Amino acid sequence: MEQGIAHGGNLGEARRRFPTAPEPWLDLSTGINPFAYPLPGFPPEALTRLPEPDAVARLEALLARRTGALPEEVVAAPGTQILLPWIARLLPPGRARIPGPTYAEHARAATLAGHALTDGPAEMLTLVNPNNPDGRLLARAEVLSLARDHALTVVDEAFMEAAPADESVAGQVGSGGLVVLRSFGKFHGLAGVRLGFAIAPAPLAARLRASLGPWAVSGPALFAGLAALGDEDWPAAMRRRLREEAAALDAVLAAGGCEVLGGTSLFRLARVPDGTHDRLARAGILTRRFAFWPDRLRFGLPPDAAARARLAAALA
Repeated sequence: MEQGIAHGGNLGEARRRFPTAPEPWLDLSTGINPFAYPLPGFPPEALTRLPEPDAVARLEALLARRTGALPEEVVAAPGTQILLPWIARLLPPGRARIPGPTYAEHARAATLAGHALTDGPAEMLTLVNPNNPDGRLLARAEVLSLARDHALTVVDEAFMEAAPADESVAGQVGSGGLVVLRSFGKFHGLAGVRLGFAIAPAPLAARLRASLGPWAVSGPALFAGLAALGDEDWPAAMRRRLREEAAALDAVLAAGGCEVLGGTSLFRLARVPDGTHDRLARAGILTRRFAFWPDRLRFGLPPDAAARARLAAALA
């Protein structure tokens, strides 16, 4: 595991802990779409040439069009994870408030930037919306109201494209201290591409772009992003499919004695009977557990009917 923070998707650790589990493992520990965007073949130039600035600009313009932002407000990066400490450094060290439980990397990044974590008044506020892992969704008006009370407000919208309603503030960063994060890999099912975006007022976007330096986004990531973000039909069809798949997963969980508490159409949080995580792991099924919620697990979407049946059998 990564030092101090556990994340989903660590099959190597799962195999070490459960060496007799059947292969292949069914990894339900992440919120990554198992129905990935169908990329065409990579052209050789994606690997042999340095990424072109014009291609980066086209990619940022496509994300701007999808979110309602301005192109100059969008910064492409090799995943949103790498942006977290840079964004936290937009303010001098002070106080940071991160309502939780939520994605733990935000607290780590704020601490790395010298901020002290607090539950009280703070200069920096971080909101994960929809929240990971419970799917709590704050209304756009509430987010904007909270942002007015802080010098820097970071809104992580990694799962917004799979939310039950669009409450994004990506198109409203304006000229203040609002920064929005958008993931590419989760909704498009291409997490290994390592591509993400910050959307910020133009002066803050320029600072982030300068911090990342040239060629921050790889040629393959540019190719994947331009193809997927340029496809205007795929997102709506995928959202419908994800809603159907999430409903099917809910039925399996309920039949297996689990109580679905929340989530998005990419993951479900459920209260489970004691020992469920290890019982599933011994059956070669990895789920996401939490030290702060020992009675709850997060389940990603099974990739097909056979995987749902395997989960149902292990829960029965």
